[in-house]
Amino acid sequence: MKRKGFIILFWVSLGTALFFFLFFTKEKNFHNFLITMMISTMYSFILGFGNAFINDFLNRKFPWSETTRIRTALSIISIIIGNFILVYFCNYVNYVLIQKVASTEAFFSKEYATTNWFMINIALLISAFLHAKSFMEELKKNSRKEVVEQKLIAKSANAQFESLKNQLDPHFLFNSLNVLSSLIDENPNQAQKFTASMSKIYRYVLEQKDKELVTVEDEIEFAKTYCDLLKTRFEDSVDFIFDIKKEDYRRYVVPLSLQLLLENCIKHNFATSARPLVIKIFSDNDTLCIENNLQAREQMKESAGIGLANIVQRYALLTRKNVFIEKSEDYFKVKVPILSNKPNNISVKADDENGSYEKAKKRVKELKGFYGNLISYCTIIPFLIIINLIVSPKNMWFYFPMLGWGIGVASHAFQVFGVGESWKEKKIREIMDKQKNRHNGNL
Repeated sequence: MKRKGFIILFWVSLGTALFFFLFFTKEKNFHNFLITMMISTMYSFILGFGNAFINDFLNRKFPWSETTRIRTALSIISIIIGNFILVYFCNYVNYVLIQKVASTEAFFSKEYATTNWFMINIALLISAFLHAKSFMEELKKNSRKEVVEQKLIAKSANAQFESLKNQLDPHFLFNSLNVLSSLIDENPNQAQKFTASMSKIYRYVLEQKDKELVTVEDEIEFAKTYCDLLKTRFEDSVDFIFDIKKEDYRRYVVPLSLQLLLENCIKHNFATSARPLVIKIFSDNDTLCIENNLQAREQMKESAGIGLANIVQRYALLTRKNVFIEKSEDYFKVKVPILSNKPNNISVKADDENGSYEKAKKRVKELKGFYGNLISYCTIIPFLIIINLIVSPKNMWFYFPMLGWGIGVASHAFQVFGVGESWKEKKIREIMDKQKNRHNGNL
């Protein structure tokens, strides 16, 4: 137990001792106050340490955040059994050993049954309050932790995405300048056309580099311009075939993906007039395919695969659909997903944040309402019991509000932690995840 716990128990002991000394002690002298203080301290520290030990043990073995329902059940069972034993022990020490107002036989008889039962109920109410407080602290800690983790994940994803997109510009510019450098001496007129095409391509790069998705039509038009640029350099050594379904033109792909894949085809294969490199760009079953006849070039060193890895990672950040790679002795093919809908990330993120905030706000309101109800119960019922014992000890009427309100608190707890809205939402998410996984598996 931390130092704060010791301080709290000390003040509880002092407050309890003063209460019983002022209202229940007939002879008010220093000796009786010391006895009352000793007894109060014994009850406070034994019950406090006992419940703290139970709570700490359960926190280690069954954390609230991971096993909420099991932890709730175990907390109820453990505090009932634990406080039953602790109260009987404290009462035995108090009445038999300290005050010596009862023998061992009398203590376990019906004469002290009501007293023991009353003390057990008080201990259970206080213990329930402490366990509820522990749960709220754990909930706040986990909520803060989740918020920090989500922020870090979001920042990491954004940084990763920006890094992947920024790889395109120097990569594309470096290769284009190499081509232009070779054409300036060989064919100035073609170099001028090449420069115009490169300017047009680079304008597209600048326009689309901040976008996460572009239409297939825009990407194909860009790819055709890029292929004209390659055709200028390689002439009859390279052929390009485009066969895109018209209905796929308004769908979406990752921008500049075709440029990287076309560049890979040229980079990793040799092309001659006798054995031209044939590159096909076509759509097939919700994928955009780039296929070339395999004429592998001998590599001085193993390729790092940055271009293809770039596309795979960018798609991974946007969708669960995968990029597929097929390779045989005759051809090499890459299939990138064609997406039906273009996500508006700003509005989606805002909606997600607002929706998550509203759900979190609703959940906190539910928990706050329940624990407010529980704290009121733990505060008012003991007060009613004390009034009942002082005013009419022979007529035990406090049972009725204690049991009636207790049933209400139990029902409230069952609604919040049992089969309430949170349970429904969890089941809906589970079913949706299963259907989504099944759908992805069929693609």
